Amino acid sequence: MKSTPAFLLRDCAMWLNEDVKVGQASEMTIPPFKVKTDKIRNAGMVMEREIRQGYERENAKFKMTALDPATVAAINGMQGTTDTLMITGALVDEDGTVSNATCYLRGFLKEADFGSWKAGDKAETDYTFVWEYLKLEIGGSEMIEADDFNVSVGGQSQTSDIRSALMLN
Repeated sequence: MKSTPAFLLRDCAMWLNEDVKVGQASEMTIPPFKVKTDKIRNAGMVMEREIRQGYERENAKFKMTALDPATVAAINGMQGTTDTLMITGALVDEDGTVSNATCYLRGFLKEADFGSWKAGDKAETDYTFVWEYLKLEIGGSEMIEADDFNVSVGGQSQTSDIRSALMLN
């Protein structure tokens, strides 16, 4: 365990459908990964209890200062098409160690908000990416892998026992 700050994000990059957006993307938001909970208060209980009920899914987002035609053209509502989004980060420790963080997403580009345009001001376009598959790696180690049917954290399936009980494995 290190006694100095470690894994600090120094820089990042993004690819949409294997097309690098260096110099165009200004901000990227990897989707938050959250446990879905419900509150229950059953017979005999004197207070509510929060119980885990699976996972919530939120969208990835990114901003671009460039109005890139290839990115705008990726928006479509056609079934059977899939887009890929990859966000990479350079994580630096105070001792100089550099590690890679990579978030791979498969899904589709849902929205492009072109914002307001004003002469002499920076114009940004906000995009929303809906993911169907997510994998987050840090230093080559799998941290999170998720799709509609399975979630693994640190390489350990969080849903295999439930899937076995349902006879789906």
